[in-house]
Amino acid sequence: MTKRFHLGWFLGFSPDEWNEPFANGGSPWNGDFYVEMAKSLERACFDFMMVEDTLMVSEAFGHSMEVYLKHALMAPKHDPAPLAALMTAATRHMGVVTTMSTMAYPPFMLARLCSTLDHISNGRFGWNIVTTGENASAQNFGMEALPSREVRYDMADEYVDLVCKLFETWEPDAVVKNRETGYYADHTKVHTIDFEGKYYKCRGPLNTVRSPQGRPAFVQAGGSPRGKDFAAKHADAIVAVGNGIEGMKRYRDDIRARAEKFGRNPDDIKVFFCITPTLGETEAEARERHARMINSDRFIEQSLAFIAGVTDIDFSKFSLDDPLPHLTTNGEQGSLDKFAQWGSGKTLRQLVIEASGGLVSSIELIGTPDQVATRMGEVMEEVGGDGFLITSPSLRMNRRYIVEVTDGLVPALQRKGLVRTEYTTQTLRETMKEF
Repeated sequence: MTKRFHLGWFLGFSPDEWNEPFANGGSPWNGDFYVEMAKSLERACFDFMMVEDTLMVSEAFGHSMEVYLKHALMAPKHDPAPLAALMTAATRHMGVVTTMSTMAYPPFMLARLCSTLDHISNGRFGWNIVTTGENASAQNFGMEALPSREVRYDMADEYVDLVCKLFETWEPDAVVKNRETGYYADHTKVHTIDFEGKYYKCRGPLNTVRSPQGRPAFVQAGGSPRGKDFAAKHADAIVAVGNGIEGMKRYRDDIRARAEKFGRNPDDIKVFFCITPTLGETEAEARERHARMINSDRFIEQSLAFIAGVTDIDFSKFSLDDPLPHLTTNGEQGSLDKFAQWGSGKTLRQLVIEASGGLVSSIELIGTPDQVATRMGEVMEEVGGDGFLITSPSLRMNRRYIVEVTDGLVPALQRKGLVRTEYTTQTLRETMKEF
């Protein structure tokens, strides 16, 4: 390869693995488990950890909370923002990205929180921008149902425009700390914005000082055409799930073309493709582990419940052994399309097994650390860039999997010259733009 690629990790502030042979408790609520994980990933020179979030206990599968709470799937889940403060306080270089919804936070509160976390992390904070795709979440905020997807993106465009203006309300040199004049901040360099749009109104300025990055790094996942436009317009990094090498390359090329349409340098946007590597000391061992996982009844139930939760479609009403009818959703249509493989004629059971976790695997990666590292390099060379976002099918973590990646896979990648071996920049945005 002519250039290295980036690594991130996708997880939730939810129970760590609690019901498998290598479980480690299932009670991570003081944050210690994830702080320990952050230190391990920093040792492996990851760009960032990204903490997803939802704002409800789903009833999408079978019109009941039972399956979700039975498997601790999507709930319980704690607020990721305080966890970001803990993880960045325990590390020095790696970024932390947290998910915050434009539906749930007033723009001023979100901008203020982001600025605070960027200061606490010394410029290593990122905001994963989501509009929220579940009616159950909307109902927790006094709404009967979400607006349509198109309206949500229109609102989000205005929302991001507003918070970006808030981030600029303090000029870089507004804090003067002049002992002779007695001025801490120069009032001529702090400005109102008097923003009045179609959906939002805000006076400003922020009452926090300008953050180290000016604004946090922006991360977004766009699957639909409207979502990809939004991501190409605003994001520093994009989270994606591609259908194999061709699908990954097609997605990245599409994003880069859209970025140029918005007057941006495509190289300023890094696309991270989700993967769920299965590692073993031999390829046979890795394949046996993978087969055992995807063929278990528990895995299939968890996967269908997860897909139902993000698409707002009740998959319990469909036969596992029949093809899906064509479906549309006001939830995550891109996730649905990726999973369903419309026109393939595959049964629902086949779709779940092939997806190896429903929505989080761009390409099959099974084998020894050296085999998987080689394959990752081959895939990235064909796709053109920019990096991978490692996760697990249920987003559940155990120490064994973390160590397999940080002490097995990453050293194999480093020996091949495919990923960084040290940090050379200060802020998260600089880290992502380093190569």
